[in-house]
Amino acid sequence: MKASQMFAPTLREVPAEAEIVSHQLLMRSGMLRKTASGVYTYMPLAWRTMKKIMDIIREEMDAAGCQELMLPIVHPAELWQQSGRWQVYGDELWRLKDRHGRDFCLGPTHEEVITDLVSGDVKSYKQLPLRLYQIQNKYRDERRPRFGLMRGREFIMKDMYSFDRDEEGLDESYRLMHQAYTNIFTRCGLDFRPVAADSGAIGGDTSQEFMVLAESGEAGIIYCSSCTYAASTEIAAAYLDKTPSQEIPEDLEEVYTPDCKTMEALTAFLGVPLEKTLKTLCYMADEKFVMVLLRGDRMVNEIKVKNRIGCLELNMAGDEEIRQHLGSPAGYLGPVGVKNIRIIVDQEVPYLANLVGGANKDQYHLRNVNPGRDFPIDDVADVRLVEAGELCPQCQQELAFARGIEAGQIFKLGTKYSESMGAKYLDDNGKEQLMVMGCYGIGVGRTMAAAIEQNHDQDGIVWPLAIAPYHVVVVPVSDKDPDQMAAAEKLYQELTRARVEAVLDDRKERPGVKFKDADLIGYPFRVTIGPKALAEGKGEVKLRSVGKVEMVALDEIVPLILEKMKKHM
Repeated sequence: MKASQMFAPTLREVPAEAEIVSHQLLMRSGMLRKTASGVYTYMPLAWRTMKKIMDIIREEMDAAGCQELMLPIVHPAELWQQSGRWQVYGDELWRLKDRHGRDFCLGPTHEEVITDLVSGDVKSYKQLPLRLYQIQNKYRDERRPRFGLMRGREFIMKDMYSFDRDEEGLDESYRLMHQAYTNIFTRCGLDFRPVAADSGAIGGDTSQEFMVLAESGEAGIIYCSSCTYAASTEIAAAYLDKTPSQEIPEDLEEVYTPDCKTMEALTAFLGVPLEKTLKTLCYMADEKFVMVLLRGDRMVNEIKVKNRIGCLELNMAGDEEIRQHLGSPAGYLGPVGVKNIRIIVDQEVPYLANLVGGANKDQYHLRNVNPGRDFPIDDVADVRLVEAGELCPQCQQELAFARGIEAGQIFKLGTKYSESMGAKYLDDNGKEQLMVMGCYGIGVGRTMAAAIEQNHDQDGIVWPLAIAPYHVVVVPVSDKDPDQMAAAEKLYQELTRARVEAVLDDRKERPGVKFKDADLIGYPFRVTIGPKALAEGKGEVKLRSVGKVEMVALDEIVPLILEKMKKHM
């Protein structure tokens, strides 16, 4: 490719809307342009990288026995109503009507469509297992699109669906996809970690996210360096010490605590440590009032609470709702004496004794609140956030925290969709059985952005070789020097014949502009043809990832690059 013919309008200034590095560099390098909020045009350079990621995905999917197809983007509402997700999916579901007033949506995911397809054509156990995938645009009407390709309203995703005879078959499909995803992200040159995750609106009871480690990541990861344990903060657990408290339960005592509406004010006033208090939080779960109890120094995990309750909407209760159910203002709430209200007790709480909790009376708290004696502990669950420094639930070593970008996720769906949508088959005894399903997704654009978040410097992108838009840029220092241009053209042609993806920067620009653009775009190799080196029959070869420069004889440049590419691919 000649740079003079390339559509890659680079920018010197950082666009005001670009908040994170990948968004900034994709815009500045001429790879991405905004069409609307959360909707982008992939420019030629970005599209080359996207296609390389998609090629890697296809190779690994095909190797795992998957078949590619293409499903419709526009889905009839009836399919989503049949699965029960037409309302559950919420406002992110992009709904529309046709000219006849019939309801449709733009596909954010394809469980309904693929299950309907398979249920119509697969009737026998002999046709299973079946693993089908596509790479296609998806649509989610995000309330707040941000961070470029990290959270958009239109994006490209690989989604694969497995259909098996039983749970054992699903386990095998899940194992194959776990390995395929490991291969994909490794081949893309990414530092990543698979972590246990919440299944969210997709459903199912087992899920893992493939997190690309990056400080800019929206997701939190709790992991253990001493064993294999890793989970998103949404579901992470810590070791639970089940040793009962050795304290003798003391008598309940009401104490006057003026202006102690916060845990900090309460502990300062009474002179008690935070871990000796009982934190009471109140929620409206699908219009039902619920109380959640935790140790005072813990933070609630609302994802865990929502999953425990099984509700669609979970919101903090307002002052009016709290007064209506408890007769007390927020800040003085507790479980003692509460009736006809669901109380979810965090699993640590039953092992505590003599706590300070709210009295459900303005300006008053209770000392020596004891779980089981003073309030019921029937509904016990892990509903708290785990923090770095706590102990691993597997090996009891210290847990650590990192940030990551979710680039892929795999789910065991079970019979969630096959049951609601009638996806059945006849087993070898002629008996009708439900297909057991799995779902497996990779965000293609997000993978590209994650690669940049993990691989960049102050000058621009540092692409992993396997997904770089081009491998080499050849830069003649002066476009007015015929010898430099001839040598550059000759080298460019040699690279092309050797199947090295090369760009010849033949633009009528100053050398500094060409060098800055080369670093900004992130070509893994830059070969500079200048007057001094050319006089010696040499070119200057720079490896972008390390910044190392070598003076190499012109006839040795192609073999050198091929050798280095073999090591990095």
